[in-house]
Amino acid sequence: MEQLWFTALLNRLFGKATLALLMMVGVHPKHPLTPITNSFAMEVLVALLLLTFFLAVRLRLSVDRPGALQHAMEWIEGFVGNMGSEIIGHDYHAYHAYLITLGLFILTCNLIGLLPSLESPTAVAVVPLGCALLTWFYYHFQGLRVNGFGYFKHFMGPVWWLAPLMLPIEIFSHTARVLSLTVRLYANMFAGEMVTLVFFSLVPIGIPIVFEGLHVGVALIQTYIFVILACVYLGEATAHEH
Repeated sequence: MEQLWFTALLNRLFGKATLALLMMVGVHPKHPLTPITNSFAMEVLVALLLLTFFLAVRLRLSVDRPGALQHAMEWIEGFVGNMGSEIIGHDYHAYHAYLITLGLFILTCNLIGLLPSLESPTAVAVVPLGCALLTWFYYHFQGLRVNGFGYFKHFMGPVWWLAPLMLPIEIFSHTARVLSLTVRLYANMFAGEMVTLVFFSLVPIGIPIVFEGLHVGVALIQTYIFVILACVYLGEATAHEH
C-alpha cells in the first residue's frame, strides 16, 4: 500500500498501538507494519480540520462584527435548517446538529482529494458505508425515541391484515437504504477520482482543471443528496401516527 504523508505520520506515531488494539479484537490487518489505512487517515485529518473550523468560529463569534467564518457557518446552518424544516417539520431542531455535522464531514471528505498528496476517503467504499450505517442507526433510534414501540407500526402497513406482507417488504426496503446511500456516494466519488487521475496523467496542464471543477460539482451534489435523504428518513421515522 502506497502511504500518503499523513498516513505515514499516523503510522509512525500510533501504528504499534493501533496494531495491538486490532489484534486484541481479533482483526488482522493486511499490512501489519502500517495498520492505519489512507482512508482512515484522511477521515482523521477531516475531523481535525472540522474541529479547527468549529473552534475558530466559536472563538470569533460576534454580534456586532461577524467575520467571514461566522457568515459561512450561519449560511450553512440556515441552508440545512430550511431543508430540515421543509422535510422533517417543526421538530427538526433535534436533528439539526447531526445533519450539519454529517454534511460538512461528507463534503470535506469529498473535496480533500483536490489537494496535492491527499485523496478523498469517500472514494473508498468503507467510508460511505460507515456514513450510511451511522445514518441508518440514527434515524431508527430517533424513531424509537419519538414514537416508542409504536415506531414498529410503520413497518406493518396501513391495516393489520397487510402486516405479514408489509413487514418483510419494509425490512428489505430499510436495509436497501444502506446500500443505496453507500453505492451512490462511493461510485460517484470513485469515478470522479479516476477520471481526474487519468486526465492528469495524459494531459497534465489545462484540461484537468475542467475535471477538477466537475469534481467540485459532484462533491456538492452528492453531499446534498446524502443529507436530503437523511432528512427524508428522519421525517418518516419521527412522524406521528394519527
